[in-house]
Amino acid sequence: MFGFVLAIGIVVDDAIIVVEAVQRYIDVEKMSAREATEHAMKDITAPVIAVALILASVFVPVAFIPGIVGRLYQQFAITIAVSILISAFIALSLTPALCTLILKPHHIDEKSKGLNKFFFWFNGRFKRFSELYFRGVKRGIRGSKYVIILLVCIGIATFMLFKAKPSGFIPGEDLGRLYVTYEMAEASSTTQSVVLLNKLMKVVSETPGIAHYSAVSGMNVINGAMKSNSGTIFCQLKPWSQREEITEQVPGIIEVMLKRIAAAGIKDAKVVVMQPAPIPGIGQSAGFSFQIQQRNTTDDVHAFEKVVRKFVVEANKNPAISRAVSYYSAHTPSFNLTLDREKCKKMGISISDVFTTIQSYMGSAYVNDFTLFNRTYHVVVQADTIYRRLVTDLDKYYVRNQAGAMLPLSSLITYQPIDAAPVIPHFNIFRSAEVDGGSGLGYSTGQTIDALKDVATKVLPPGYGYEFSGLSYEEIVAGSQTIYIFLFSLTFVFLFLAALYESWSVPFSVMLSVPIGAFGAILTLTFIPQLSNNVYAQIGLITLIGLAAKNAVLIVEYAKVRVDSGEDLIQSTIDAVSLRLRPIIMTSLAFIFGVLPLVFATGAGAVARKTIGFTVLGGMISASSLAIFIVPVLFVVIIRIAYGKKHLDSLAQKKDKEVAHLTGEDQNNINE
Repeated sequence: MFGFVLAIGIVVDDAIIVVEAVQRYIDVEKMSAREATEHAMKDITAPVIAVALILASVFVPVAFIPGIVGRLYQQFAITIAVSILISAFIALSLTPALCTLILKPHHIDEKSKGLNKFFFWFNGRFKRFSELYFRGVKRGIRGSKYVIILLVCIGIATFMLFKAKPSGFIPGEDLGRLYVTYEMAEASSTTQSVVLLNKLMKVVSETPGIAHYSAVSGMNVINGAMKSNSGTIFCQLKPWSQREEITEQVPGIIEVMLKRIAAAGIKDAKVVVMQPAPIPGIGQSAGFSFQIQQRNTTDDVHAFEKVVRKFVVEANKNPAISRAVSYYSAHTPSFNLTLDREKCKKMGISISDVFTTIQSYMGSAYVNDFTLFNRTYHVVVQADTIYRRLVTDLDKYYVRNQAGAMLPLSSLITYQPIDAAPVIPHFNIFRSAEVDGGSGLGYSTGQTIDALKDVATKVLPPGYGYEFSGLSYEEIVAGSQTIYIFLFSLTFVFLFLAALYESWSVPFSVMLSVPIGAFGAILTLTFIPQLSNNVYAQIGLITLIGLAAKNAVLIVEYAKVRVDSGEDLIQSTIDAVSLRLRPIIMTSLAFIFGVLPLVFATGAGAVARKTIGFTVLGGMISASSLAIFIVPVLFVVIIRIAYGKKHLDSLAQKKDKEVAHLTGEDQNNINE
């Protein structure tokens, strides 16, 4: 859907260029609609094709990037690239036909009424603006060294702003859902867990903004552990239109719920309220996922637990890290059961029979199925509840030996109480403990990842390491790919321009307009601190590569044709900007107004839409206000360097000879 909204502002550009060119021939040259269309299409067919192919060359390469980042880029790339190509085809086929049928010569002056009066006023103001613009371009050409210095300053400022702006991957969104998960003291019974679950459900039901919820006892949604001392409540929030208060929106509602839980006197459990992962399947929740690994050390699970707890305490002291929590524990009351295998051999008892007996009585054992009244039932054997409540009930169990005698298990096994880890997870082979949490207020996920690395360096002893998982891992991978994606797109655009202009130097006058758009984009994001430089901002920057190049191509294409035909370089540039200013302004405004729905987005996905909306809005304003002054200057400077004075003089002399030859032929025809 983001791609569709962006495409709305882009697909009209080609048609605007065609209509504006036709209307100019009708108004200035006093041609009929048919003649104006024929002349206009000769002038703007090449620029329209060039603009369409440039925009497509930006998006098509990124569609082949692998991984989750590639999937995100593909949604935009394919949508916009196909839309642009279809738009160019329509602009070169249907639009000219409609121009011949709809456009007509008309005259407006100060005596006009209604809309024509407004059009006359607007044309007068735009003419004054155009004259100021032309004078500004001429001054820029005369002081080209200052313009180049300005461009270098813009490039440096852009680089510094990008370094200062917090980075991220996929922003946390108000998806309309929340998780409330808890974990009680180790070995707490299911009965105790259900009592706590009922208290939490009462708090959730009284929290404003909650539509409905469902609860599951015995499951921790964060680490997936199934234990009697844990539980989870899945909350569905009310529609966004019914949650206008900040305290009813994420993250405000999370703070409200935590305060209500504390006020309810729930202190015998570790309760966490969090958002689900913004992309299903990548992590269990929004925020970071940090894996502490026991690599080259012989520490037992108890020493490992101390390291994990120390890390969590230090992490929560860092302002960039919020609500860090780990559910790893090595202090669950358990029993260590020892089987005397030598005695089993002497008494003729199979060891497997001993374990099968313990499993069947203390746990359960599946036997078979049977059908009754057209329904299938499982047959499961286990001891009755009163015979499997205590570990001492093992003394009541018997096992048969090879002679058929029943012998008590108490003669074969011994047990003693210990503290153990109920779940020992592993990550990349190594024993691990997962630490989850979120970013502190005013910090991005990129800053949180850096803070976690710093804490790990200070806290983790030798022999321990760490890895990131879920969204955090994808963010780190995406960070290394971003620079290659930009270089990939810029390279394709440059190669296309080099083929279009048959020059390795002229494309730089177009490519150097890209930093100007990037400057406007990052400046806008800097003034909006709640938005980070995440993957959606990077998609907007990719879009700006094509849009900034589009405006530059409209100027450079016309000017280069005039220069190659032998006309004066500066005059050709001034003629180009005078002819292309109006379509540049019109197409830019069309795109700017087209992205306003993204800028003012609300509801699900609002943060992502605002990020890409503000990015392209700021970049397009910069490209439409600064670049239109800088691109003509760059064109003049680069042409002077690339062509040289001798080549420019030879082109001018060639044109003079052609004009003289044509003038001579015309004079001979008159004499005859």
